[in-house]
Amino acid sequence: MNDPHADPLLKSSLREALICGVVWVIATTYSVGYSSLYGYHRPIESLTYVLGLPDWIFWGVIVPWLACTLFSAWFCLFYMTDETLGEETAPD
Repeated sequence: MNDPHADPLLKSSLREALICGVVWVIATTYSVGYSSLYGYHRPIESLTYVLGLPDWIFWGVIVPWLACTLFSAWFCLFYMTDETLGEETAPD
């Protein structure tokens, strides 16, 4: 029996899914970690604002979202490839 992992379409999709999963884990870990460290148990006097937002919101939420948006655009436009699905067969 043929190895299903030998299919180039499956290999490509597994690689792309793995990359997306790793980026998601990194972004989530950073966002939750930064926000919990700098957003809680902090004296109100130390709160600063960046573009009208509390600093921990800007650096813990907005910046990672923008980074993920830029990564997604690059990933979709330049990294992902189209694979042929094979020859089309006539319906029976």
